[in-house]
Amino acid sequence: MAKNKKQKRLIFRSVILLILIGAVVFALVTNLKKEEEVVAVGEQAPPFELKQVNVDGEQTLNLHEDFEGKGVMLNFWATYCDPCKEEMPYMQSLYPKYKEKGVEILAVSVDATELVINNWISKNELTFPIVHDQKGAVMDAYDVFNLPSTFFINPDGTVERKVDGALTLDKLDGYLEEIVPESEK
Repeated sequence: MAKNKKQKRLIFRSVILLILIGAVVFALVTNLKKEEEVVAVGEQAPPFELKQVNVDGEQTLNLHEDFEGKGVMLNFWATYCDPCKEEMPYMQSLYPKYKEKGVEILAVSVDATELVINNWISKNELTFPIVHDQKGAVMDAYDVFNLPSTFFINPDGTVERKVDGALTLDKLDGYLEEIVPESEK
């Protein structure tokens, strides 16, 4: 009977070990797959269409169609993100200057509700377009894990630069200058 218990324990341990090995293999394969999907500098920015907030009616913005030929600063943020809140005034202060130069600032909010976003926009008098990624699909497509994360996209739709973390006014100004269309320089 003791031999039978030892065999059962050995089988149980073997099954547990196989399950753990399977989990490790799954995690490795998943991470390798994710690394392949990362939006890299020089690659085409993934297309998307999202609902714009704080506008009358149902209006959507399409990255490739609505901003064709423009430089685009694509900023992922949320109202609960303190570094995001710190860089928003810089974005607003530079927006009129760069809009005239053919560069658009597009902020993608990952907040849960539009009410929170709209209150933040009104309170801070933001005028650049803000869209709502309620389901996180665009955040996933761009492989964003940290907020804020910003992609600077050239007029041809390729990613010029990706920045994780908050931007200073000087850095933001310089990065926006990099994506000004040639016709506007």
